[in-house]
Amino acid sequence: MRIKINKDDFLKAIQLVYGIATTKTTLPILSNILIETKNNKLFLTTTDLDICISTTAAANVIEQGSITLPAKKLYDIIKELPNMEVDISVKKNNITIIECPNTVFKIMGLPKEDFPKVPDFKTKNSISMPQQMLKAMLDMTSFAVSRDESRYVLNGVLIVVKDNNMKIVATDGRRLALIERELAQAKGVNIKTIIPTKAVMEIAKLLSDEGDVGITFEENQVMFESGETRLITRVIEGDFPNYEQVIPKETKEKIRLDKDKLMAALRRANLLTNQDSQAIKMEVLKNRLVISKATPELGEVKEELEAEHKKSDILIGFNPGYLIDVLKNLPTTDVSIELTSPEKPGVIRVGNEYVYVVLPMQLS
Repeated sequence: MRIKINKDDFLKAIQLVYGIATTKTTLPILSNILIETKNNKLFLTTTDLDICISTTAAANVIEQGSITLPAKKLYDIIKELPNMEVDISVKKNNITIIECPNTVFKIMGLPKEDFPKVPDFKTKNSISMPQQMLKAMLDMTSFAVSRDESRYVLNGVLIVVKDNNMKIVATDGRRLALIERELAQAKGVNIKTIIPTKAVMEIAKLLSDEGDVGITFEENQVMFESGETRLITRVIEGDFPNYEQVIPKETKEKIRLDKDKLMAALRRANLLTNQDSQAIKMEVLKNRLVISKATPELGEVKEELEAEHKKSDILIGFNPGYLIDVLKNLPTTDVSIELTSPEKPGVIRVGNEYVYVVLPMQLS
């Protein structure tokens, strides 16, 4: 194999795929990027056996062929080369020469035959949607996934597609985020599947504010296609909890505040929390909210915010991080929080499309 390729084009393609390659593996080939030519295109692929991602780059293909090269090392080399054309050639024994004027690297590769086979999708069970829409839906839910590996069905986001409607849900048992959108191109698709957190993070990197993303569903895998880039992931098998039964009915008991001011106050109160004392105090009074936190070994803080609230007073505790996570992703300037009692969850809604439920914490 021999190709000539623009350094920046090559680097962009490597950046899209090399995050999947893992150095913590007993299979050295999984640390490599598969590089192969097809006509005048270069195809790059990485996999960790659960996720496979591939993309293309325009190149001047002088001699067809393939090789797999260490992903991290290749990325580091190409990043440091000057911004000009790079000449890459594969010699005997998988020795690969990377050169540009005045610089020559030689690195060892492994043959394509050792690389896992890329899954082949035959189903037509697919939908298409704007990339910007999917990115926003993932941003507003994925922060709520569980990090507890013993609850593996919660280690990802649930995607439900039915009747031209898509829902994405995430929960860790202490909070739940759900977003719902109408789709223009999902006729006849009826799917319920759980996408692992690592795949969600890689998908988010691929999405832009323009164009569509295609999503194809098979029994144990899902494929996301954005332009020339394709990501295939295994799904989490198991039954996701019945999320609908934990969402409270909407109530008029709401407190309305400026989102940015609330988030800033929560961040300041969060400075005085620790592992043994995570709850901050939120005291809802007429037209104001008092946020406070006292930790004996650290100190105390108290802050008052203007708010719209005319109902009965409430004193409630929350993990501030759970509120900050949702506030920084909300597209609104104001936020309304439904609070009914110190024992019942707080709820944030945005129209009929989004709901966030967070359990209170006991105040000492």
